[in-house]
Amino acid sequence: MGLFVLRRLWVMILTAICLTFVVFFLTNLYPNLEKLAKQQGNQRMTDAQVESWLSNRGYLQAVPVKYGQWLGVLPGYQITGKDGVLRGRCFSAPEDAKTARRFCGVLQGDWGYSTVFKEDVSVIVGKRLWLTGKLMLWVMIVMVPSALIIGVLAGMREGSKTDRSLSTVSIITTATPEYVSGVIFIAIFASSAVGLKWFKGTATSAMDDATFANFTLPVVTIALYGMGYIARMTRASMTEVMTAQYIRTARLKGVAFHNIVLRHALRNALIAPFTVIMLQFPWLLNGVVIVETLFNYKGFGWTLVQAAGNNDIELLLGVSVVSVIVVLITQLISDIGYVYLNPRIRIS
Repeated sequence: MGLFVLRRLWVMILTAICLTFVVFFLTNLYPNLEKLAKQQGNQRMTDAQVESWLSNRGYLQAVPVKYGQWLGVLPGYQITGKDGVLRGRCFSAPEDAKTARRFCGVLQGDWGYSTVFKEDVSVIVGKRLWLTGKLMLWVMIVMVPSALIIGVLAGMREGSKTDRSLSTVSIITTATPEYVSGVIFIAIFASSAVGLKWFKGTATSAMDDATFANFTLPVVTIALYGMGYIARMTRASMTEVMTAQYIRTARLKGVAFHNIVLRHALRNALIAPFTVIMLQFPWLLNGVVIVETLFNYKGFGWTLVQAAGNNDIELLLGVSVVSVIVVLITQLISDIGYVYLNPRIRIS
């Protein structure tokens, strides 16, 4: 198991480097840099002025060099511009150049400065990730138990009315995107014009004080979409297990049906859904973009939209790094958990 984890960690590191380099390359294309220069300088800047602005701040260096500086494995740049001002990545004022660190990248904890929010990227990401983490926690609490119960009940007796009814519900929830169900929920349960006005709070207020009134709709909107997928996978796995030979043997021995389900079938049936459940974490982190924007809940997904829409390169890179790390860690946990749940899998 130890060797397996080490190999997976090595693959994770290589994958993270490749993915972050691709994102870094795309965000540092010249049109994006030109837009950034005009945002920070003047919209009427000439091409020569734009090139001078970018050159003085190290943006026109080779992409591998800039990536190494951003990552923190290469020394930060120090450039004296045509205006005679010394600028560098690792210091903000010229008089601090002599005492500044040589390396100041992501590995050293320096994630850059947001041009939109006027704050350190690490601080912004930490705040927004906490808000989305709170949302994800309640979504998982609602989604996972509900999906497993629906899947197990549907798979216990394949082809029954219960199976057909619950499977239909699962398909409908999966086929309905969040932006559709979210708008419907707002119109029915929160609209002051024609709605029932059951939920009078807003998701924005849930950022400071989450209550049943202001947090229910975004949680249910996200949970419904993922719940159907998990329920269908659980139902398929449960159906397959219930037809296995050892289940038939237990039935012939006269074991009670509920004992067969709980003691014999359930653990084996949860192997495939476990992988699907773990894959929900990266989906929740990046897939809440629509819901957070719809309900104006300023979490991680909302921050991603703001960074991309305002060409905030440093913030966009910081959000991308966190997304990559979450995806890779959940994949590792999924692989390890799958091995523990199914001892027949050989690690070679």
